[in-house]
Amino acid sequence: MPRSLSNPTVAAQPKPAVKQKDRDPVAAGVRDASFNRSASFNYFLTDRFEAGVALRGTEVKSIREGKANLKDAYGLLKDGEAFLLNAHIGPFSHGNAMNHDSLRTRKLLMHRGEIRRLEAATKQKGFTLIPVRLYFKNGRVKCELALAKGKQDWDKRETERRREADKEAKAAVARAQRR
Repeated sequence: MPRSLSNPTVAAQPKPAVKQKDRDPVAAGVRDASFNRSASFNYFLTDRFEAGVALRGTEVKSIREGKANLKDAYGLLKDGEAFLLNAHIGPFSHGNAMNHDSLRTRKLLMHRGEIRRLEAATKQKGFTLIPVRLYFKNGRVKCELALAKGKQDWDKRETERRREADKEAKAAVARAQRR
């Protein structure tokens, strides 16, 4: 005897999944909101740390639009707190008179132990904090900081030579595989 659809013992078939609108890759955390390309060229990057950033609402929306730039930014430790200086976050396109200042100093949210470790490391001659990238993680803006030591001009040339040699080697391998 066939079961009727009105019978509560029959399991209801699940509705087909409705495809949701694809989320912006930056907002979803798939792609970085901002990346500091000059950091690895100008500095030797050693340890990396993740820090939250205390932002205003219009700043978060601007970062989602891709208006963040970390090129001249650096980190500063003062009185047991960490700050992000010179990070440019452009004004929000739909902002009003209450829009944020694009170059304001922003507080970095880190554990006290990490800050103490960074203070000890930056006291060494030549070390500084450089923001490498801004990204979203679980809907919150995070900043990846790197402990960095500045490169001399000859270091930069050596890095460029090594990069060119690697590129030529990969090209030679690819040519050999095509034959």
